[in-house]
This record gives sequence, structure tokens and C-alpha cells, in this order.
Amino acid sequence: MNTKKIICIFLTILIVIGVFIFLAKNKKNTEENINEFTPQEEISGEQMRETIVSLYFLNPDTKELQSEGRLVDSKLLLQNPYKLIVELLINGPKNEDLTSVFPDNTRILDANIENSCVTLNFSEEITNFKDDNQKHNIINSILNSLSALNEVDSIKILINNKENKNYNEKYSAIY
Repeated sequence: MNTKKIICIFLTILIVIGVFIFLAKNKKNTEENINEFTPQEEISGEQMRETIVSLYFLNPDTKELQSEGRLVDSKLLLQNPYKLIVELLINGPKNEDLTSVFPDNTRILDANIENSCVTLNFSEEITNFKDDNQKHNIINSILNSLSALNEVDSIKILINNKENKNYNEKYSAIY
């Protein structure tokens, strides 16, 4: 009978130890789960106003245009989205693997839309492209970036408010 008592006491001790281990592990898991769902920071009003626009820059390795997403304040986009997007293109990419297609010192003077065509008025520096390939990339960079806006189907480029032989047509987006 003594052995039965010893076995019962031993089993009781094992059960008590097992319960303590289980409770300790369960408490640790509960604390970890609480930490996982605790927000790190609140979203500010400024962050809520931001939207992503796709801008197209040249990938020098592939010689093709590649999109770069950029966070932009929605308030700024409401003022003149066409001019803002082209200004962002001229300023160049944030990604170091991409490059701007615009000649140095190019400026966008104005932009407006009429009948789904955005007329862009540039400074004369936009005519300083090296070759037809760069001209083609300039046009497609603008078209790809602006045609993401539903109301834009084509662009027309002016130089100092005048038509120019280098950009003498209306360029349409290809869908």
C-alpha cells in the first residue's frame, strides 16, 4: 500500500507541474498575441490625404520605361493634376535604378485639359533631346503617367505657348 501512495503522490506532483507549465506557456502566448495587434502609430490626417500615382521613368539597363509609385498629397492633385504629374516626371525618380527622360532644365509652364486632350506648355529645353529615341521616351513617359487619369486620352505639346516642329502632333494613349 505504501507503493500505491507513493505512486499517487508522484502522479499528483507531475500533474501539478504540468498544469503550471501549461499556464505559463499560455500566458506567454497571450502576451505575444496582444503585442502583435497593438498598432505602432495612428494614421495622421496628412497620410489619409495621400494617394499613389504611377510615374514612368527610363530603366537604363532595359532601355524601357518602368513605373514608379509615388505618394502625393491629394490636395495638390486637385489643383492641377496634369502639371503636378509632369513636374514629378521632370524632377526624376526616387529609385536610383531609373532615370528621367527629360533634357536638363526642362520646365512645365502650364497644363490644361479640353476634350480629353491635355495641352502641355513646356520651356524650350524640351527640344534638346539627343535623338528620336529620347523624344519617343519623353512622349511615352508623359502619356503613360497621365493616361492613368480616366479623363486623359491624348496629349499635345507646346513650346512657350506655340506649336513646334519637334512636337507637331497630338499623341494618343494606347490601351
